[in-house]
Amino acid sequence: MSDLQQAICLRQEGKVREAIELLNQITEFEPENGEGWYQLAWAHDSLGLEREAVPYYEKALQLELSAEDRAGAILGLGSTFRTLGQYEQAKTWLLAGISEFPEHREFEVFYAMVLYNLGEHAEAMGRLLVQLADTSGDSRIMDYSRAIRYYADQLDRVWE
Repeated sequence: MSDLQQAICLRQEGKVREAIELLNQITEFEPENGEGWYQLAWAHDSLGLEREAVPYYEKALQLELSAEDRAGAILGLGSTFRTLGQYEQAKTWLLAGISEFPEHREFEVFYAMVLYNLGEHAEAMGRLLVQLADTSGDSRIMDYSRAIRYYADQLDRVWE
């Protein structure tokens, strides 16, 4: 097992501080290891150290990452900016994620949270309704998915 895999296992087992120690060593000796920086950001986030995680996400995104890790880093950075109240930066990153990974529905959900924070409630609600209609496995929601999608961008409309 590589050091990076070991660090990931430590984080997953809840031994996050040990994972951070190992990840600090990895990124010190392999500064071009994008996955190492991404995992370091994730570990900090999981401890509630969002402010410390930001530069690690940014560094990871400057380096080579697999598509899965790049999507995770973009989502992590956008979500972290949102939790720090930096809504415009969160919006920018989450929109980039939506653009780059349109099949990753999680970006739409986190983007809706940012829209809510920015007071764009109708847009946020509409996006969430579309995700609900498109992804729900509940048979009753599925029965109404066309109607839910139809009304998603017409929440303020009153039919006369």
